[in-house]
Amino acid sequence: MSNQKNRPVDTLRDGNLKASIWENTREDRTTHSVQFRRSYRDQEGQLRDTDSFFGADLLRLSRLAEQSYDRVRGLREAQHEQEPPRRSRTRDRDDGRDR
Repeated sequence: MSNQKNRPVDTLRDGNLKASIWENTREDRTTHSVQFRRSYRDQEGQLRDTDSFFGADLLRLSRLAEQSYDRVRGLREAQHEQEPPRRSRTRDRDDGRDR
């Protein structure tokens, strides 16, 4: 077991909004999830995070979601480039056929 604290593989920001991209690996399969948060200061001046957004945040949030999608897609593509090529079922069926 590692004592290293789990951290996102990437964090995208737009002002007080952030998207944390997490990588989860189980049984030879890696997936990604994204957590959206808004930072604010409470009555005591302490910095806090929430997953609640105001109407004025939604356009920036949608753009952050689009950037997150692009980043996760890039992470997946990089991961697939490192994997050895696999034969597809279709290719296996076509091997014995004349064309």
